[in-house]
Amino acid sequence: MNKDKLINDIDEKYQELGENSETYLKGLLHAKPINYWDYIEVDTLFSLQKPRTNFKDEEIFIMYHQVTELFLKMMVHEIKQLVYEPFEERVWIEKLNRLNRYTNMLICSFDVMKYGMDYDDYNTFRSTLTPASGFQSVTFRLIEIYCTRLENLINEEGRKRLSDVPSTDEYFEHIYWKDAGLNRKTGKKSLTLRQFEEKYLDRLIALANKTKGKTIEDQVLKMGNCSEALKAKLKEFDYLYNVAWPLVHLETAQHYLDLKGEGKAATGGSEWKKYLHPKFQQRRFFPTLWSNEEITNWGNKI
Repeated sequence: MNKDKLINDIDEKYQELGENSETYLKGLLHAKPINYWDYIEVDTLFSLQKPRTNFKDEEIFIMYHQVTELFLKMMVHEIKQLVYEPFEERVWIEKLNRLNRYTNMLICSFDVMKYGMDYDDYNTFRSTLTPASGFQSVTFRLIEIYCTRLENLINEEGRKRLSDVPSTDEYFEHIYWKDAGLNRKTGKKSLTLRQFEEKYLDRLIALANKTKGKTIEDQVLKMGNCSEALKAKLKEFDYLYNVAWPLVHLETAQHYLDLKGEGKAATGGSEWKKYLHPKFQQRRFFPTLWSNEEITNWGNKI
């Protein structure tokens, strides 16, 4: 592209916006060149680690979870496009490949947690984190809501409590993750759960209403007979996110909380051995793609 055509294209671009291109070109003349550290906000990024103790590995713990949140945000970025924009199957497979790569990286990354912190130091500084918990990651919950209908986020016991035509609010009363912080017999909620609901519950309910009929699962059901290649990618993502990753998380928790038979409690107070296991959560994004036998064995390693 020669210089005259480039300037003409720039002029047309700003004319379409109702703007004067000369003003923008004058601004460009005086703008400073961009550099890596400002574009990536490196100094800001490195200022976000604020340990509560003097244990060196607490900073590793913080950075690991920040990296995890960024990966989850990358996943939300891809998933929202599948929810709200029409794509041909080729693009669906491409984006599912991205989601599967991100999830595999999250699975592999748990070795940073499992082998990257001193056992005794972690079990000392973790007490200062109460009642904070990874349970309170809203990004994780956003992915669930974008991916599947609310009925698939209710485990077997929860389904017994639902009315015939549940509302969105009712689904959230019985959603699987609430069992991590709610005593169903007494109605008492943990502080971890109360904090999370106070900050995010209204937002989650609003998103569930907005995406009703538009989730990835809904889009797949509308496709009818999608290709075997697409089905395989959807099942891969479902398994990686809802079985493989939770199992590795559980193994890592066991390494630090139960390695010496001490049976330590999670910082959020949940029954982590039970709550983290896929057999308890029973979370499946695309249940119609799985056989009855596969659903029965959900949570078993393959």
